[in-house]
Amino acid sequence: MTELHFYEPRDGHASVPGLAHDPLNAIVAPRPIGWISTLAADSTRNLAPYSFFMLFNYRPPILGFSSTGWKDSAANIAATGEFVWNLATRDLAEPMNASAATVAAAVDEFDLAGLEAAPSRLVKPPRVAASPVAFECRHTQTLRLRGADGAELDTWLTLGEVVGIHIAPELIEGGSYRTAAAHPVLRGGGPGDYFEIDENARFEMRRPA
Repeated sequence: MTELHFYEPRDGHASVPGLAHDPLNAIVAPRPIGWISTLAADSTRNLAPYSFFMLFNYRPPILGFSSTGWKDSAANIAATGEFVWNLATRDLAEPMNASAATVAAAVDEFDLAGLEAAPSRLVKPPRVAASPVAFECRHTQTLRLRGADGAELDTWLTLGEVVGIHIAPELIEGGSYRTAAAHPVLRGGGPGDYFEIDENARFEMRRPA
């Protein structure tokens, strides 16, 4: 068997000969994108993508995203208690990327990315009108992450319960949501790698009884 590369992250990936770039986010990939819309306390709109994002519970549905640094999304949710997750699709990949720009809190990323907003039903933050799926969420917890040594990190996990779901009707076939039909995009590694889910890549495997 070929000997595997090994290193301790605290020593840095460069301790492995030929490993010029940190492989972590290329290995744990592709990752779904948390495209989060919020409102500041003064009603300024904010929209930002987070690739450290996941669904954590089924009933009630709870999802969350991790922010490196106390960014506007985390701050707005802590202040108002509400947010919306918007599905990033291939058609929306470029505006989604534009909304990732580091700008002042007063800048409206909907306008910056040229996106139309749509009203939500149960929460105040708007949805991305062109996104075929959106989850309206209410804040449940914000957790500051810690290292194994107990030291607090400048990284914040924001969790929220999904209280309302919007789905474009054309994504439902035979009573089931068809994942690939929406052409969602996912974050890979490197400075700009993304992947698109395609029906040709699907395979079926049932869990053992």
